[in-house]
Amino acid sequence: MEIHGLQKLTLLDYPGRTACTVFTGRCNYRCPFCHNGALVLAPESQPALPEEEILRFLEKRRRLLDGVAVTGGEPTLQEDLPAFLRRVKALGYPVKLDTNGTRPEVLRALLREGLVDYVAMDIKGAPEKYAAAVGLEACNLSPVRESAALLMEGGVDFEFRTTVVEQLHDPEDFVSIGRWLAGEEKYYLQAFRDSGDLIQPGLQGCSRERMQAMLDRLRPYVPRAALRGVDE
Repeated sequence: MEIHGLQKLTLLDYPGRTACTVFTGRCNYRCPFCHNGALVLAPESQPALPEEEILRFLEKRRRLLDGVAVTGGEPTLQEDLPAFLRRVKALGYPVKLDTNGTRPEVLRALLREGLVDYVAMDIKGAPEKYAAAVGLEACNLSPVRESAALLMEGGVDFEFRTTVVEQLHDPEDFVSIGRWLAGEEKYYLQAFRDSGDLIQPGLQGCSRERMQAMLDRLRPYVPRAALRGVDE
């Protein structure tokens, strides 16, 4: 599998677990606020980590870690993702998958085989403004809608999340999103921070007050929605 990074310890990426994070290369979106720009635009420029090296690390850390998060890039673009996850699961690790939801057929197959225990699906923005949020001239939202519906059917623990950017989101967007995803699921509005590796430099996060206004628009539809990573 095309692996370009390993964070050996995270207390944030997999809720409730002490985990490591595996970073895959390539993505089919070009989100301006993506904080792993090099993995998206030029994954070949990043050092590659052999799959066997990752598995040896996991074998050694079995008593110290209790989860593996797989992110990107977009992991579902990796054709050998299922084979890799089988080996991770064979070591006894629960797996969290981060995805943009554009490959529902892959997500469905992973869930059917029990290879994923938690899914974090990005909701990039309001449906009518999705293309701008993902950095494309046009965007077919049907696969994303299918993935969201699949998760909302149950069968796996999951969350929706939106990274909120001043230049891309406004409170009324979350009325549209709320109507789309109305339900009791977990949904987090995440504070944007410049990683220094953005696809489009110069973007800013929102104030707490503005993020709270967005949350207030969302909660009538998704009552469990909450802010994440927002400074007091």
